[in-house]
Amino acid sequence: MKDLEKCREEIDAIDKELVRLFEKRMQLSVDVAKYKLSNNLPILNAKREDEVIEKNKRYLSNENLGEYFEKFMYELMNVSKELQDKFIKGEEL
Repeated sequence: MKDLEKCREEIDAIDKELVRLFEKRMQLSVDVAKYKLSNNLPILNAKREDEVIEKNKRYLSNENLGEYFEKFMYELMNVSKELQDKFIKGEEL
């Protein structure tokens, strides 16, 4: 069993990387919003969301985490859609 402090240090390092990736993903979400705005497309594309989740679920090495991964991805996509909505409405990001 790992020491609690060692586990926390590893989680902190992962969280730092997650923050970097989150910011990158949100910037890309704004780029998607710009495209959708200029092409008069809706924010929600449920088919695309399902495809993304199913495609990426295949990368899991532990299939038991599938339902948690789906929840994680749906929440992440909800945050992305919220950001896109604010951008399209011209609200400050």
